[in-house]
Amino acid sequence: MRLFYLFQVAVLGLLLAVAGCGPEAETGALFARSGLAHEGGGGMTTDTTDPRKDKMTDREIMAVEAPESGAPDQPDKEVDLNYLMGKFDPARHPDFVPVGKPYTHKPGMMLRRETFAAFKKMWAAAKKDGVTLTIISSTRSFEQQKNIWEGKWSRFAAEHPQADARARKILEYSAMPGASRHHWGTDIDLNDLNNPSFEPGGRHVNVYAWLKVHAYEFGFCQPYTAKGDQRPHGYNEEKWHWSYLPLAMPLLRQYSEAVRDEMLRGFSGAETAKPLHMVDHYALGINQDCKPR
Repeated sequence: MRLFYLFQVAVLGLLLAVAGCGPEAETGALFARSGLAHEGGGGMTTDTTDPRKDKMTDREIMAVEAPESGAPDQPDKEVDLNYLMGKFDPARHPDFVPVGKPYTHKPGMMLRRETFAAFKKMWAAAKKDGVTLTIISSTRSFEQQKNIWEGKWSRFAAEHPQADARARKILEYSAMPGASRHHWGTDIDLNDLNNPSFEPGGRHVNVYAWLKVHAYEFGFCQPYTAKGDQRPHGYNEEKWHWSYLPLAMPLLRQYSEAVRDEMLRGFSGAETAKPLHMVDHYALGINQDCKPR
């Protein structure tokens, strides 16, 4: 009888161990590998130091900390430099999906499938509150960013003949090719590209007010907030730019470890990347709430 009892205990322990490999355990392992968890005591625990989480339910925290179930949850997977620097075709990448109406009115919009799944939930929630979120820019390849950059490089030539000054002018709102978060399929521009539109008296003031309160519930963060002591470097504030953190955080960590200023080349003014500290001051010069922990 004692042997039979011990056998039952062993079987029960095995079943409990197997049960520990469910979605919650997989989420913990994912964040342990990607560095989005804290080490302590006997293992890894998800970060609970974010003050915003004091007001969140467990369901809302999970929405921030993990992509939608069933999506290819591999933001921690090592990606090559071509991906990090936008040197690929999103339309041919298996992790990207097209974005159509009613979420955007522009053709050719693409996003990582996890980003799009989270955005659709956020769009529906906003719609219930009488707010319409419209994607006006999504994934941009290296070549698309190069076209934007070099268009401005030519346009500002007379006003700013010195290369460093011209690059700084462009960098107020536009990234160098190879250094844009839009390369990753994690970042979106919403509704307008002018801050006054989201401020009192602007036609999208209700959009920004809603996003500030609710975007984090769906995993989104505004990377370019007003500059100050907490964000002394980087692009100017962009109230329209929002980033899906469960993917963007580990990708930013990989970017900061793998990319150096001198690797940004192949476009006009590339020689300014190193003296302007593109990686440290711009790629990493973001809202503290959006940075990897």
